[in-house]
Amino acid sequence: MFLSRLQLRRARRDDQGGVTVFVAVCVLALIAIIGVAVDGGSKMRATERADYIAGEAARAGGQAIDPAHAINGEKVVADPQAAAAAAQAYLGSVGASGTVSVSSDGKTLTVTVTSSYETKFLSAVGIGSLPVTGQGTATLLHGVTAPDEGN
Repeated sequence: MFLSRLQLRRARRDDQGGVTVFVAVCVLALIAIIGVAVDGGSKMRATERADYIAGEAARAGGQAIDPAHAINGEKVVADPQAAAAAAQAYLGSVGASGTVSVSSDGKTLTVTVTSSYETKFLSAVGIGSLPVTGQGTATLLHGVTAPDEGN
């Protein structure tokens, strides 16, 4: 039996657009996966940069030792106000912001850098930025230490 032209048209229309919807869903899923990979990787690089900046700021603050104790040979400790100011000055010079803390014994400086990463792909789904935090620590050492060479 032969199908009429009207029946052939109806049969063709039933499947029309089925592949298009499938392809559209797959393309959207692929773009989402690429977006998560790109923005996730970029956030990791931003975190590494924040860690690096925090470490450098801690080292800059570690240079601000208390001269009154160091000259007498009593101990080498950081001057808390000068160390915080030096670390903040370094943060300002690289366009970063963060907090600086000096331990109670004056031998350890900790810098925490806070920032955000502006997303490229995830902004399409309403995630415009991701928080980034980096931390660096500097410990003041006095004297020379070397590994035991006799063992």
